[in-house]
Amino acid sequence: MSKKVVLLFAGQGAQKVGMGQDLAGASPKVKAMFDRANEVLGFNLTDTMFNGPIDELTRTSRCQPALYVHGLAVLEALKERVPSLDIAACAGLSLGEFTAHAAAGTFDFETGLKLVFQRGSFMEEACEETKGSMAALIGGEESAVRDLAAECNVDVANLNAPGQIVLSGSVEGIKQAVAKAKEKGIRKAVELTVAGAYHSRLMRSAQDKLAAVLKTTPVQMPNVPVVSNYEADVVTSDIVIKSTLERQVTGSVRWSESMQLLLKDGNDLFLELGPGGVLAGLMGRIQKGTKVLTIEDVASLDAAVAELGA
Repeated sequence: MSKKVVLLFAGQGAQKVGMGQDLAGASPKVKAMFDRANEVLGFNLTDTMFNGPIDELTRTSRCQPALYVHGLAVLEALKERVPSLDIAACAGLSLGEFTAHAAAGTFDFETGLKLVFQRGSFMEEACEETKGSMAALIGGEESAVRDLAAECNVDVANLNAPGQIVLSGSVEGIKQAVAKAKEKGIRKAVELTVAGAYHSRLMRSAQDKLAAVLKTTPVQMPNVPVVSNYEADVVTSDIVIKSTLERQVTGSVRWSESMQLLLKDGNDLFLELGPGGVLAGLMGRIQKGTKVLTIEDVASLDAAVAELGA
């Protein structure tokens, strides 16, 4: 295989019951990864992934490690089928950035898993303490959305694609933003059903706790470029890696800019390793016609391998 691919990893919200189960059944190496994850965490994460219930899988402290393990399991299954896989770069939405770093060799599977579990636990605690909310805004200019956020004292959480931005903050502030959105020329504003105000100032306690963990976490420069959500740029040092992973917790996810950077560099084939195809959908809004193959199970793996010509 000669064509370079960019690996994309899903963020929180993509999880679904059954994720990874058929991959584990088809590959002893993948099953060993799932078994090892259970050992490292000290509880049966894969039982929740495979069997639910969905309420347990949706918990921040469970879905973040679940998506991390699933993304890397898909990558392992793909590498078994395509040993010559030529990776041009890696990126991941929010939590997915940690998976991207593990895929690129910034830290090993176990180190990343422990880090992600702690991140999810810290964020779950912050959600319980602050009781925040989020809202998706469709069809508005970024400048108008930023004005709205400032007026309602909330934060811009995600810049997902042109005309698709998410706000995050206090319940009162988000309700006010939804009510005033049309005044700013925003076509649609919908409050989201979420556990808390991710990527906002209300996650500050989680960021501080994660920063303390990152200080003692060994990292190295990745084997391929990894794009940071926080800076929408390729990380350039171990200091930048730790800083951006920390600041991402309260900072904006600049996904649209991150993808535009990769497209500008000439990348034209992306593999989304994770359930749901959310990132493929966003790419359709960022640059129509860009090829994104979504791989989440054995059937989609077979289709992707055929498409890659391997």
